[in-house]
This record gives sequence, C-alpha cells and structure tokens, in this order.
Amino acid sequence: MAEPVIATVRNAAKAVVLHDGRVLLQRAHWEGQDCYFLPGGGQEPGEALGATVRREVLEETGLDVTPERLLWLREYIGANHGGAPEDHRVEAIFLCHPEGDPDKLGGHAEDDVQTGLEWVELEKVPGLNLLPHGLRPLIADLAQGDSPTRYLGDLA
Repeated sequence: MAEPVIATVRNAAKAVVLHDGRVLLQRAHWEGQDCYFLPGGGQEPGEALGATVRREVLEETGLDVTPERLLWLREYIGANHGGAPEDHRVEAIFLCHPEGDPDKLGGHAEDDVQTGLEWVELEKVPGLNLLPHGLRPLIADLAQGDSPTRYLGDLA
C-alpha cells in the first residue's frame, strides 16, 4: 500500500507595486528559463498578510511599500499542473504603492533565483515570461483602471 501524501498549504503574499504606469518585477532564472515574478513570499506564523507583503518586498527589493488593498487570491495545486501532489499554495496578491524613492532598489534577502529588479510598463507585461502566465493580462489591465478583487482559483 502506498504511503498517503501529506499536503500542507503554504500561504504567501505577493505585491503588484505600481508607480507611474509601471509595475515592479523580479527578474529571475528559474527551471532553466529567464522569467519574471511578482515580489513577495511566504507568510510566517502569527503574521498578517499585509505585514507579510511589506516585509517580503522590503527584503527582496529594498523598497518600503504600502499595501492598499487585496487584488486577487490565487491558488496553485501542484498535482493539477504536473507538480508535486503535496505542493499547494495560496497567494494573496496586493496592490501596493512605494514609499520613498522607487528608483532606489536593492534588497538584502533576494530569492536564490532572483537576477535583478525592473520597473516594467504595464502595457509590456503581456509579452513577458511572467509567471504565472495567467497574471499577465490582469496586471496589464491595471493600466485601464482599478480591478475588482476576485478569486482566481487554481492558476498556473
């Protein structure tokens, strides 16, 4: 009899940091490809998600941000996308605005795969290898105005 898979759900907070029609993205080299990610990361026990996004963005980018509101709630269930069955993530994606000088970047605890930081014009986001791909049109649409908060489901 096979051992049962014990899944744990990992909560995370990601940031859509907007400034002058641009979004702040992490450049990365991940699984053999050059790509982009939203800054953010895992929630620590006892930490509110708003505090998580603030801490993670500061660590990875050196930028203090103010989370204004929740944009999207995304799940990733690895078994549905060829990943590990125990890989289940829930990400709260916040709309954030920078405090201080948005061009002064450089975190003290970058992710291992991170190769840089870049402010990207919103209309250029659909042409990027931004992961997960399902976020590209949603982020680009922010150039047209506010997006309603919504649950995105299991989005790879």
